[in-house]
Amino acid sequence: MEHHRLKLNRKGLNLLGLGLKAGTIVLGSARVREMLKRDKIQLVVIANDLSRRTDEKVGRLARGKGVRIIEGPSSVDLGQRLGGNPIQAVGVIDCDLASGIVADAVERC
Repeated sequence: MEHHRLKLNRKGLNLLGLGLKAGTIVLGSARVREMLKRDKIQLVVIANDLSRRTDEKVGRLARGKGVRIIEGPSSVDLGQRLGGNPIQAVGVIDCDLASGIVADAVERC
């Protein structure tokens, strides 16, 4: 799996919550892949414990399309913040929301 250079912080998680309420994010690997194929995703947030399969399916597609990927918390933590069930991938549709999340992300060593 690729090591991602940016890591989602608490403010970024809060912004994802706002995006969920506004309908400007999509949850789950299948939905993120679908929207990536339609060129609707501006940013992908992946769980730090994502499976190799998710990285191959979502990560490779995002990288191939030039969509930035940010590492989030665990799939359980991401799910708890955004709806309950574990989530390995989140797609951000809104450009301004994606820019805000990237601007607040922290560099990872």
